[in-house]
Amino acid sequence: MVTELLNRAVAETYASWFRALADPSRVQIVEYLARQGRPMSVGDLVKAVGLAQSTVSQHLKILTEVRFVLVEPVGTARHYRINERCIACFPSAADVVMGRPAPTPIGGCE
Repeated sequence: MVTELLNRAVAETYASWFRALADPSRVQIVEYLARQGRPMSVGDLVKAVGLAQSTVSQHLKILTEVRFVLVEPVGTARHYRINERCIACFPSAADVVMGRPAPTPIGGCE
Protein backbone atom coordinates (compact mmCIF):
# COMPACT_ATOMS: atom_id res chain seq x y z
CA MET A 1 0.00 0.00 0.00
CA VAL A 2 1.45 3.34 -1.06
CA THR A 3 1.01 5.97 1.65
CA GLU A 4 3.20 8.79 0.35
CA LEU A 5 1.65 11.84 -1.21
CA LEU A 6 2.89 13.44 -4.36
CA ASN A 7 5.54 15.99 -3.41
CA ARG A 8 3.76 19.26 -2.53
CA ALA A 9 5.88 21.44 -4.83
CA VAL A 10 5.26 19.08 -7.75
CA ALA A 11 1.54 18.98 -6.92
CA GLU A 12 1.44 22.79 -6.92
CA THR A 13 3.18 22.90 -10.30
CA TYR A 14 0.70 20.41 -11.78
CA ALA A 15 -2.22 22.31 -10.25
CA SER A 16 -1.04 25.53 -11.92
CA TRP A 17 -0.84 23.68 -15.24
CA PHE A 18 -4.33 22.22 -14.84
CA ARG A 19 -5.72 25.67 -13.89
CA ALA A 20 -4.14 27.12 -17.03
CA LEU A 21 -5.91 24.45 -19.09
CA ALA A 22 -9.25 24.85 -17.29
CA ASP A 23 -10.68 26.76 -20.25
CA PRO A 24 -11.57 24.99 -23.51
CA SER A 25 -10.22 27.86 -25.61
CA ARG A 26 -6.81 27.58 -23.94
CA VAL A 27 -6.80 23.83 -24.55
CA GLN A 28 -7.54 24.54 -28.21
CA ILE A 29 -4.78 27.15 -28.44
CA VAL A 30 -2.21 24.80 -26.88
CA GLU A 31 -3.27 21.93 -29.11
CA TYR A 32 -3.21 24.11 -32.22
CA LEU A 33 0.24 25.53 -31.47
CA ALA A 34 1.55 22.03 -30.74
CA ARG A 35 0.24 20.74 -34.08
CA GLN A 36 1.54 23.73 -36.05
CA GLY A 37 5.06 23.33 -34.68
CA ARG A 38 6.03 26.93 -35.47
CA PRO A 39 5.74 30.38 -33.91
CA MET A 40 2.48 32.10 -34.74
CA SER A 41 1.15 35.63 -34.44
CA VAL A 42 -1.89 36.53 -32.37
CA GLY A 43 -3.66 37.28 -35.65
CA ASP A 44 -3.01 33.75 -36.89
CA LEU A 45 -4.39 32.34 -33.64
CA VAL A 46 -7.44 34.63 -33.77
CA LYS A 47 -8.26 33.23 -37.22
CA ALA A 48 -7.76 29.66 -36.05
CA VAL A 49 -9.84 29.78 -32.86
CA GLY A 50 -12.40 32.39 -33.93
CA LEU A 51 -12.16 34.57 -30.84
CA ALA A 52 -11.52 38.28 -30.43
CA GLN A 53 -7.90 39.42 -30.37
CA SER A 54 -8.18 40.65 -26.78
CA THR A 55 -9.55 37.27 -25.66
CA VAL A 56 -6.79 35.32 -27.42
CA SER A 57 -4.19 37.66 -25.94
CA GLN A 58 -5.57 37.07 -22.43
CA HIS A 59 -5.47 33.31 -22.95
CA LEU A 60 -1.89 33.54 -24.23
CA LYS A 61 -0.90 35.56 -21.17
CA ILE A 62 -2.15 32.76 -18.89
CA LEU A 63 -0.45 30.08 -20.99
CA THR A 64 2.87 31.95 -21.03
CA GLU A 65 2.76 32.41 -17.25
CA VAL A 66 2.94 28.62 -16.79
CA ARG A 67 5.35 28.35 -19.74
CA PHE A 68 3.18 26.08 -21.91
CA VAL A 69 3.62 28.76 -24.54
CA LEU A 70 6.73 30.83 -25.20
CA VAL A 71 6.72 34.29 -26.73
CA GLU A 72 9.28 35.52 -29.25
CA PRO A 73 9.62 39.14 -30.33
CA VAL A 74 9.57 39.53 -34.11
CA GLY A 75 10.19 43.19 -34.91
CA THR A 76 7.36 45.00 -33.15
CA ALA A 77 5.15 41.91 -33.10
CA ARG A 78 5.15 38.90 -30.81
CA HIS A 79 4.92 35.32 -31.96
CA TYR A 80 3.87 32.42 -29.78
CA ARG A 81 4.99 28.82 -29.88
CA ILE A 82 4.48 25.71 -27.83
CA ASN A 83 7.15 24.98 -25.23
CA GLU A 84 8.41 21.57 -26.37
CA ARG A 85 10.08 20.95 -23.01
CA CYS A 86 6.71 21.13 -21.29
CA ILE A 87 5.18 18.56 -23.60
CA ALA A 88 7.79 16.11 -22.34
CA CYS A 89 7.07 16.72 -18.67
CA PHE A 90 3.32 17.32 -18.62
CA PRO A 91 1.65 14.28 -17.07
CA SER A 92 -1.68 13.01 -18.18
CA ALA A 93 -4.33 13.83 -15.64
CA ALA A 94 -5.33 10.18 -15.55
CA ASP A 95 -1.80 9.09 -14.63
CA VAL A 96 -1.60 11.46 -11.68
CA VAL A 97 -5.13 10.85 -10.43
CA MET A 98 -4.75 7.10 -10.72
CA GLY A 99 -1.50 7.10 -8.77
CA ARG A 100 0.80 6.18 -11.63
CA PRO A 101 4.29 7.65 -11.51
CA ALA A 102 4.23 11.16 -12.85
CA PRO A 103 7.20 12.71 -14.61
CA THR A 104 9.19 15.17 -12.58
CA PRO A 105 8.97 18.76 -13.83
CA ILE A 106 12.14 19.74 -15.64
CA GLY A 107 13.76 23.10 -16.16
CA GLY A 108 11.63 25.39 -18.28
CA CYS A 109 8.35 23.84 -17.18
CA GLU A 110 7.99 24.82 -13.60
